[in-house]
Amino acid sequence: MQRIALKAPYLIFVGDEARVTYAKTGRGIVDWRRDACAGQLRLAPEACDLGLPDMTVAEAASAGVGSLIIGTALVGGSIPSPWVATLVEAARAGIDIVAGLHTRLASIPELVSAAAEGGAQLLDVRTPPADLPVGSGRERAGKRLLTVGTDCALGKKYTALQLERDLRAAGLSADFRASGQTGIMIAGEGIPIDCVVADFISGAAEVLSPDNAPDHWDVIEGQGGIFHPGYAAVSHGLLIGSQPDAFVVCHAAGRTEIEGWPHVPLPSIGDVIERTVQIGRLTNPAIRCVGISVNTSSLPEGERR
Repeated sequence: MQRIALKAPYLIFVGDEARVTYAKTGRGIVDWRRDACAGQLRLAPEACDLGLPDMTVAEAASAGVGSLIIGTALVGGSIPSPWVATLVEAARAGIDIVAGLHTRLASIPELVSAAAEGGAQLLDVRTPPADLPVGSGRERAGKRLLTVGTDCALGKKYTALQLERDLRAAGLSADFRASGQTGIMIAGEGIPIDCVVADFISGAAEVLSPDNAPDHWDVIEGQGGIFHPGYAAVSHGLLIGSQPDAFVVCHAAGRTEIEGWPHVPLPSIGDVIERTVQIGRLTNPAIRCVGISVNTSSLPEGERR
């Protein structure tokens, strides 16, 4: 699996992104690795506030920041051109630039030059291993739990991380298996499933959760949604390759349509359970739903229970 080492402390780059669901990378790192975060860099007053001190590049360099992490995940995974000047300034100051986007940092010539000048590294987390196999469908030892969802950006990663924490607290052997850029940044290793060539997605999932001790649980971070008009292919491959014994359905309270696809209604939790079992039985006939995780962060405090 891909292993990464990020220089701390971090400066979370929010840019001008005002939508919380699109700043999920930054939010995830702040929530699960807050002790490694020095501040946030916002290019507009209306940009998401992650609850960190606002810092400029100059202030971050003076504070000894090691990495600027791009904390947004836009549709298509691009880097908007207005952001480049700030990234160049940081790289020239010797701060590593870390991204989990489809656009490669090394494809921006001025950023490459600035990194060479400042001695900074350009780290693209969304780079899968080069030698992934085609899925075998072979039964593997150990136990696996996969988080699935009615949509994207509603808590599959958070649910998996919390389940790993709770399983360990109960004295069980468990590992969080990251399948997306934010999870990889948090865990320090993983495979960015949505960057894998389609023929190898299920094989990548097998590599992500290999044979293990019979009583060990791999808690696998889900991606996309099996009903998603844009990302369902990734979700299907991850489900088949993960061979989960158990799955938890994640849902956002109050959401009625696919985020970013307002013409597509959200599937019901029941439909997701039924379809997940139907597909999952291909590689694990014993698959079953063991719970539902509801993200209530958009509701008023009094309505969350």
